[in-house]
Amino acid sequence: MEKSIVFKKAKISYYVYGENHAKSIVLLHGFLENSTMWNTVVDCFSKKYKIVSVDLLGHGNTECLGYIHTMEEIAATVFEVLKAEEIMKTTLIGHSMGGYVALAFIEKYANYVNQLCLLNSTSRADSEERKQIRDRSIQMAKTNYKPLVSMSISNLFSSDKRSDLKKEIEVCREEALKTSVQGYIACAEGMKLRKDRTQILASFSGKKLIISGKNDPVISYDAIVKEANQTASSLITLPNGHMSHIEDSEELLKNLKEFVEMNELKSIS
Repeated sequence: MEKSIVFKKAKISYYVYGENHAKSIVLLHGFLENSTMWNTVVDCFSKKYKIVSVDLLGHGNTECLGYIHTMEEIAATVFEVLKAEEIMKTTLIGHSMGGYVALAFIEKYANYVNQLCLLNSTSRADSEERKQIRDRSIQMAKTNYKPLVSMSISNLFSSDKRSDLKKEIEVCREEALKTSVQGYIACAEGMKLRKDRTQILASFSGKKLIISGKNDPVISYDAIVKEANQTASSLITLPNGHMSHIEDSEELLKNLKEFVEMNELKSIS
């Protein structure tokens, strides 16, 4: 069911499934994605959990709030959704940019989260090289948006999987192009400005998991291994790229199920 709230005069859209279940999972999509990316996750979990999938600022059916969407501001919209749904404790799963938002959320609202999963994401800030890439992309978005988005989506998949996943990549492109130019720029600026939250991840007392693609073309796998060790986070490695929910969907669902239900077994024992 689609619902919405208003945050600083902007409409924030979100979707609720399995509304009558007591335990919840909140899903935060990545850059140039929207809540549709979680369809298989929703199908897997909604029979047992209340699932809340939020369209982040400037994406899906959620409006833009300005010319920079900081991770803190997006996290504040997620908090308002949790309040509207009367959720006091949840499992938080964030893909890519959604992981950055999840960490900004935990920095301020840690008491609302008992489990955190960073999917193809990192607690690190952008490197200087990455910031320069974002600056070039922002400039290109103003004049050649469609070719930029098309190229960006293809580059998220491991090179070995692109030919096998042509249809899936095309669907991703179509969903990505629903993001407005303003939404693209505002979130790109916000990601570029985000701070390092390695210590936030390290100090989080709940159960925490990083799921990484061995051949992720966006986030260095070797850096993720070090990050997991430094932050005492469990690490699961999948064989492909940045889009694990498509490239390694069955294995991802299996691992997410084990992660979510392990905490449930502990609370029973």
